[in-house]
Amino acid sequence: MSESPSSDKTPVTEEVTVRGNAAGFLQDVYVGKHQFKADEPVHVGGTATAPDPYDYLLAGLGACTSMTVGLYARTKKIPLDGISVTLRHSRIHADDCEHCETEVGMLDRIDLDLQLTGNLTPEQRAKLTEIAGKCPVHRTLKSEIDIRIKEKPAEH
Repeated sequence: MSESPSSDKTPVTEEVTVRGNAAGFLQDVYVGKHQFKADEPVHVGGTATAPDPYDYLLAGLGACTSMTVGLYARTKKIPLDGISVTLRHSRIHADDCEHCETEVGMLDRIDLDLQLTGNLTPEQRAKLTEIAGKCPVHRTLKSEIDIRIKEKPAEH
């Protein structure tokens, strides 16, 4: 991570650039020295040649969760051998969510299944499960997010 040019020195991520054309959904994604693709499933008009944007969202959350739990276990010398995070995204009716602020319409739900392997006590399992909900991406998704959109002139 690099430092923000602002005076508050808030860490920022690598710049992400996504390029596509109007002919279809397939996109080229660039993150620093890494390149990958994104697409949509066939049933919505894509070619399914790459994960869709929600797959990447879930992958980011899953990776962050696993990294956070692993770091905590290493720091606290908890005998954690492995971490598996399985995620699913769905849309649900707000009235089906008793703990949600949204009361009407639809909202997004992410189900996250955490599997921990190792010679762990019930207390250690409970603490690691609690820590899973504190990863930075989880906190970002649960917070208010300010997305600023502006058109940038095309380079010729």
